[in-house]
Amino acid sequence: MRISSIVMCVLAAAFLSTGCAGPERKLGRGLTNLAEVSRLGELRRSMEQRAIWDSPEQGMSRGFISGVSNTVKRTAVGAYEVVTFPIPKYDEPIIEPEWGVYPDNYKPNLLSDSTFATDGALGFSGGDIAPFLPGSRFKVFDY
Repeated sequence: MRISSIVMCVLAAAFLSTGCAGPERKLGRGLTNLAEVSRLGELRRSMEQRAIWDSPEQGMSRGFISGVSNTVKRTAVGAYEVVTFPIPKYDEPIIEPEWGVYPDNYKPNLLSDSTFATDGALGFSGGDIAPFLPGSRFKVFDY
């Protein structure tokens, strides 16, 4: 009990002694890089670049191996940054580019959902005015 309360006090002091902008940037960068295992941007880019510059066969073999290696490296860096985010050196990314890579044939964009189109529930961006009420299919910009 005593050790856990000491650890909690040390963690609380670490969180409270840091500023806002630096730690949240480092934590965000770490979480993004930690999610590289599910995003697979490094793997897809490595296979694409190896296939374009060398040959399609090397893209499938050497590109895959190199992509797995880069994915593991970026995930490990992300885990390290998540664990050490209260510690300073916020603007010094360990790996470049700091926010991950995408293949050249894919350009990410905002999701098409209510998080980024907040006026959709009001009917101003083409959504229903009251989709939860039966018979309310009136739309503002139908005409």
